[in-house]
Amino acid sequence: MKCHLNEQEIEENKGGLIIFSATINVTVTGCVPEDEAYIPTYLEAFPPLPEKGTPGEKTGEPASAWGSKIRPIKASVITQVFHVPLEERRYKDNSQFGEGEEAKVCLDIMQRTGAHIELSLAKDQGLSIMVTGKLDSVMKARKEIVARLQTQASATVAIPKEHHRFVIGKNGEKLQELELKTATKIAIPRPDDPSANIRITGTKEGIEKARHEILLISAEQDKRAVERLSLEKAFHPFIAGAHNRLVQELSQETGARISIPPPSLPKDEIVITGEKEAVALALSRIRAIYDDKKRKTTTISVEVKKSQHKYIIGPKGNTLQEILEATGVSVEMPPLDSGSETIILRGEPDKLGPALTQVYAKAKSVMVVEVTAPAWLHRFIIGKKGQNIGRITQQLPRVHIEFTDGEERISLEGPTEEVEQAQAQIQEIIKDLLVRMDYTEVFIDQRFHRHLIGKNGTNINRIKEQYKVSVRIPQDSERSGLVRIEGDPKGVQLARRELIEMVQRMENERTKDLIVEQKFHRTIIGQKGEKIKEVRDKFPEVIINFPDPSQKSDIVQLRGPKNEVEKCAKFLQKIIADLIENSFSLSVPIFKQFHKNIIGKGGANIKKIREETNTKIDLPTENSNSEMIVITGKKSNCEAARDRILAIQRELANIKEMEVTIPAKLHNSLIGSKGCLVRSIMEDCGGVHIHFPSEGSGSDKVTIRGPVGEVEKAKKQLLQLAEEKQVSNFTAELQAKPEYHKFLIGRGGANIRRVRDRTGARIIFPSPDDTEQELITIVGKEEAVRQAQKELESLVKNLDDVVEDSMVVDVRHHRHFVCRRGQVLRELAEEYGGVAVSFPRTGANSQKVTLKGAKDCVEAAKKRIQEIIEDLVMRRATGLDKNRGIMDTYFTFTLQAPPQENGEVSPEAEFVPRKCDIITISGRAEKCEVAKAALLALVPITEDVKVSYELHRYIIGQKGSGIRKMMEEYEVNIWVPQPERQLDVIKVTGLVANVERAKQGLLDRVKELQAEQEDRALRSFKVTMSVDPKFHPKIIGRKGAVISQIRKDHDVSIQFPDKGDEQQVRDLIVISGYERNVEEARQSIQQLVAELQEMVSQDVHLDPRTHARIIGARGKAIRKLMEEFKVDIRFPQPGSDEPDKVTVTGLPETVDNAIDHLLNLEEEYMLSVTETETLAAYMKPPSRYGGGPAKGFVVRDAPWNAAGNKAPDMSSAEDFPTFGTGVAPKQTSAWGPKKF
Repeated sequence: MKCHLNEQEIEENKGGLIIFSATINVTVTGCVPEDEAYIPTYLEAFPPLPEKGTPGEKTGEPASAWGSKIRPIKASVITQVFHVPLEERRYKDNSQFGEGEEAKVCLDIMQRTGAHIELSLAKDQGLSIMVTGKLDSVMKARKEIVARLQTQASATVAIPKEHHRFVIGKNGEKLQELELKTATKIAIPRPDDPSANIRITGTKEGIEKARHEILLISAEQDKRAVERLSLEKAFHPFIAGAHNRLVQELSQETGARISIPPPSLPKDEIVITGEKEAVALALSRIRAIYDDKKRKTTTISVEVKKSQHKYIIGPKGNTLQEILEATGVSVEMPPLDSGSETIILRGEPDKLGPALTQVYAKAKSVMVVEVTAPAWLHRFIIGKKGQNIGRITQQLPRVHIEFTDGEERISLEGPTEEVEQAQAQIQEIIKDLLVRMDYTEVFIDQRFHRHLIGKNGTNINRIKEQYKVSVRIPQDSERSGLVRIEGDPKGVQLARRELIEMVQRMENERTKDLIVEQKFHRTIIGQKGEKIKEVRDKFPEVIINFPDPSQKSDIVQLRGPKNEVEKCAKFLQKIIADLIENSFSLSVPIFKQFHKNIIGKGGANIKKIREETNTKIDLPTENSNSEMIVITGKKSNCEAARDRILAIQRELANIKEMEVTIPAKLHNSLIGSKGCLVRSIMEDCGGVHIHFPSEGSGSDKVTIRGPVGEVEKAKKQLLQLAEEKQVSNFTAELQAKPEYHKFLIGRGGANIRRVRDRTGARIIFPSPDDTEQELITIVGKEEAVRQAQKELESLVKNLDDVVEDSMVVDVRHHRHFVCRRGQVLRELAEEYGGVAVSFPRTGANSQKVTLKGAKDCVEAAKKRIQEIIEDLVMRRATGLDKNRGIMDTYFTFTLQAPPQENGEVSPEAEFVPRKCDIITISGRAEKCEVAKAALLALVPITEDVKVSYELHRYIIGQKGSGIRKMMEEYEVNIWVPQPERQLDVIKVTGLVANVERAKQGLLDRVKELQAEQEDRALRSFKVTMSVDPKFHPKIIGRKGAVISQIRKDHDVSIQFPDKGDEQQVRDLIVISGYERNVEEARQSIQQLVAELQEMVSQDVHLDPRTHARIIGARGKAIRKLMEEFKVDIRFPQPGSDEPDKVTVTGLPETVDNAIDHLLNLEEEYMLSVTETETLAAYMKPPSRYGGGPAKGFVVRDAPWNAAGNKAPDMSSAEDFPTFGTGVAPKQTSAWGPKKF
């Protein structure tokens, strides 16, 4: 089982082995010989399981040479394979091998280290891992793999709970430092956890270091005795003993805790903690051991190749411990990162000899040889999916085979005897390959490489598959044009010829640049590239490159065959032309209060306009002061949408639109700087909209839109301004404080109008958005401008001369001016040039009011205060005395609510107003009249609309939706009488204007309904025709396709008789619709029936085993066949008496052709069926499936071929037991002795 981890490789076989390395393919799976006649041996077909030994058992075999450390390789690219046993695998779920966590972890490691990783699952469920890449990448990847895929060892160390905080350190710094130093994970129990055990997780070496450091920290904090004994590092192994057994026994005997630094830690200090007596006893025992070994031991030095050191050390240092345990001699190894090859043996003289013998035996237990082979041949030696090399590694699992990229050598490492066997087998493979394999190299410009490969590798994979060759195209980063072809000599030459032809075709390609505005790029590409994908699918041979958005470039590059590039360019230019045409934009000014009506309920109105005109319409937000609605799309569509929006506005208000002819050369001067001139006219004329044609259009038409009276006024001012511009265009500017502007303008523009009338000049004040708030612009004839400027300067000068004046105001009126936080006084200051009005304090009993400001402003403010006081006096007089001859200023009128739906008001009955129906208005006579007229305009009225009773339910609509929509649209209440009353009237209640609009809308709706009734009557025409029921399914068609098309083409309704209704005539078909359409549909059905009557049905007998393949997946193949031959093919139902009977229906000629095709398919498919059944019969055991004798699965050198043995009985429960059941054992078996 294999796991696919390299995204750059192409999966060749989902069930087989996947090779990940980009340059070297190595596998450790079984071999399938190329020669089909090859008969495998029993050991090849059924390799033995590895022997299972107990932990620590000495088997006499050398330790694995690659189990613990990766041997340094001199080559730049290497391949390393190592094994993770089942019990040490972190992820053991094999159900998702290749898809689970192991695959994700390896992908992550590959991305971060740059190495290539291959996983395979051995028969013992262990994990074989192959890592390929540069030495440092392989080392990093292997380290991470062991840490993340192999279970980590763990240990616990117990120290007093109060010492835990010293291990953690301030802000956890000590703990982080310790974890980093020892490469372990240290878990300290929480303060509320009673446990004192600290868990350490990591490698064995790291655990020992961390444990030692933690014990040192605890010992320092322990109040009990602590002894530090400094002894030479070389004698520590004698004190610790083999596998630390001696120090553990010593600790148990004395009760003291003894901490010896691990071999990897360069410290001489041994720490002993515990009770004083126990510490003293342990100290004396350790000194005794040290003194004894110091006196008795001696050393010898030997030179051993550095590459052999790892075999002496053994996995996790176990070999050194075994030598120490067997001989009592300590072997001191130089660090792996040093260049020294000297090994020191320390021990008693009589034991140094045996120890030296063991050292040499371990060093020479592994042999390394090199086999010479051309580098290009390596991948063929490995074989497809690793079958060749896998055969060797399965037979000789302890041999490590290493291929080095770019070098003509193969390294073999392992036990001497097995290495020699592997060497012979590899040399035999090399010899065979050199005879029947060839290669060639061809130089191809690097710019053509991606085209040779094709999209997702389609081109290169086709060549590989067709000619059975391997084509190696260098990576872009190599900047090489050398393409290498390897494989069968004939296939190599054919592949070379095809590649050269492809390059010659590509050299004839051309490149074309299109100029496309960058703003259109994203639109052409589409969301997630959907639109450009359609273009690329349409022109697959053309490569389309868009510039990076950051480049701000308009050039789109096309590359490919000349004709295809031209076609693609024309296609893109058409798309661009459509985009340009659809990007026309138009702004329409619409009064803000009508925006909601243009949108409609739920956006219905605006959605309808967008859909019918195919435009994009954007409205300003509710909080915006803008009145512009922007329309985008084709010019004609935009203009149509604009007309519809303006029509809605005209219907809603008394809006008039007028065109004024003004020479185009004057337009810019009429608009003014930043639109100040035209804006002043629009503001002066009640907010009318003035629209000038776009610059460069040459049009002289200026559009004015707004209320009738204001449009005429704006037209007059615009023409006057244009006339002034034509005669003489003189402009002057004047500075005045912003607070003076309102006073200069006057109430309702009275002051500025007087100046304008006297001088004839136009005076423009800045808008709130202008930066220059003090700048006043005067435009007109020079003489008029000078005069207006002089008058304004005089006014401003007077305003700058501050004076102080006073007036008498009755105390009872003071409160009106100062209440609401002095709102009236603030309004006076804003309106009259910032004049300051001061009233005396409450309780001062003074009537003097002080005014301070410009003389004219003070006078105007005094006049306004007097007017306010007169109003207040009039109101009080009216309210206090109603019978003193002033009733002309006191009005009373009655508002009568409309009658309720369930009540009737007799016209002859005398109306008596209720108190709550009377509204009282007080104030000046002329203002009361205005208020009365305004209130009466708000009084709702009720009018009757004559509507036929039969149409009421259509006006109401489903669940009242129709009537609700009209009431919301026209802002009225519409009352429809109860159905049982059968009245032909509908009452509309609301404001006068709204009622008139609703009446018209209601009458329009009635006309629509009457037209619909007439249309329904025309559509109710029916025709009945008789058709034999056997033709009904054909007329209906598959899933109703035929009858649906007839209904759609003729716009009719067609009803077939109900199968479950026995009383209904079975052969009648009813067609309803417009008379002409019904007649055409009837003729279509009659023509179809005539064709069906000509059809014949014929049976053909096809072997049932071929039915499934003829039908195809989900019937796809048989549907295609029926469409091709225009016939209907029916297969027998399961359990049919005639399972091979197939019925073909259609015209005689097409039926014959279809039957001939079916018989050809049967013959073709039967060949495959026969082969499959023959293979199945060959593989099936006779005892289970019956049948005659079969050759079965043949192997050579099987156990039952030996003298005295017989082949196992496959029906025997002894030879082939069922899992979970016990069977009495026999004495002999062809499989050999049982292993338990």
